[in-house]
Amino acid sequence: MITVFQIISGILLLQLLFALWNAAQLPKLGAGPGPGDSEVQPMAASKVRRLSVLIPARNEAGNIAECLSSVLACSTSGIEVEIRVLDDSSTDGTGAIAAAALGDRACVLRGRELPEGWLGKSHACAQLAEAAGGDWLLFLDADVRLQPRALQAALSAAEAQGGGMVTGFPRQVTGTWLERLVVPLMVFTVICHLPVPLVRSSRDPRFVAAHGGFILIRRDIYTRCGGHESIRGELVDDMALARAVKRAGEPVILADITDHASMRMYHNAREVWNGYRKNIYAGVGRSPVLLLAVLMMYLTLYILPVIAVLYYCISGLPSSAVMPAVAVLTGIAIKRISDAAGRQPVWFCLLLPASILCLSLIAMASWRGSRSRGGYEWKGRRYL
Repeated sequence: MITVFQIISGILLLQLLFALWNAAQLPKLGAGPGPGDSEVQPMAASKVRRLSVLIPARNEAGNIAECLSSVLACSTSGIEVEIRVLDDSSTDGTGAIAAAALGDRACVLRGRELPEGWLGKSHACAQLAEAAGGDWLLFLDADVRLQPRALQAALSAAEAQGGGMVTGFPRQVTGTWLERLVVPLMVFTVICHLPVPLVRSSRDPRFVAAHGGFILIRRDIYTRCGGHESIRGELVDDMALARAVKRAGEPVILADITDHASMRMYHNAREVWNGYRKNIYAGVGRSPVLLLAVLMMYLTLYILPVIAVLYYCISGLPSSAVMPAVAVLTGIAIKRISDAAGRQPVWFCLLLPASILCLSLIAMASWRGSRSRGGYEWKGRRYL
């Protein structure tokens, strides 16, 4: 067994080195001088740029006013901004709250009935794009909060790369234990497995990552790649849109936007469970073989060493626990690198074994949901 844990420790050490390198490649969305090319610098505006901030909202009464307040507080020097909110058949007064928050500064649209073959968010985003007048479209979730320079930084980054799509993971705010255990794993999977430079440099649509809470895209490129209509049935709509952009021959940049955007995606364990249950199996292409392979890898690398440490210590064989302990500590170090990239608290890395167990349980529930007639439920709608 010592040999097994030597192999596991070796694999984790390589993973640690990759994570260190990969996290350093994530371009930072922001202003001011940077130490290297990984800093996405703002550009001086030579003309007024027209930006449409598009917010799909379904039962977001607790979020929409604060989201709009953060957008309205953004610096708009050199930018002509319009804000469009689509009330997607909300039952909690979201539309009225948005209208009161915006006054005459923006428009609240009433969503049309969901057509057959469409999923809710893609349909809402398609309607917003149809109503938008800007040359640039920023799709923003209602639970996102922007910092004052967010709009300028995002537009500058997009113009610097000549168009395409700019996206990134907002800093995740967590409150409940399941949020702390599961939500930061979004960044963990990217830092551990996706070579960040290939998101931008490769035309292969397999090398993408995106977060639907913050997607900036030029209108003509959005139209050319088919927009949300081309991905109307995709559960993981953000990744599908990023792939469509790459297939259209345009670049995608995954940036560190944590200085400019934050969000709390979920507010309790049930929301975390249902949200991830809806997306995980679709995220691996609905492949049971791939899902099983990923889960077996995670359990072997991050759970088996913990079990071994406990077993050897209880059995009075502490010397045999050394190599498994090395594997455990290396895994924690990897998690700390990803947590630092996502600006999460230092102590979150200690939760890695529990995080992997929770993720595995939700992943299995996601697989079962795809095989049941009930499918998945999210915000009052059911998806298969």
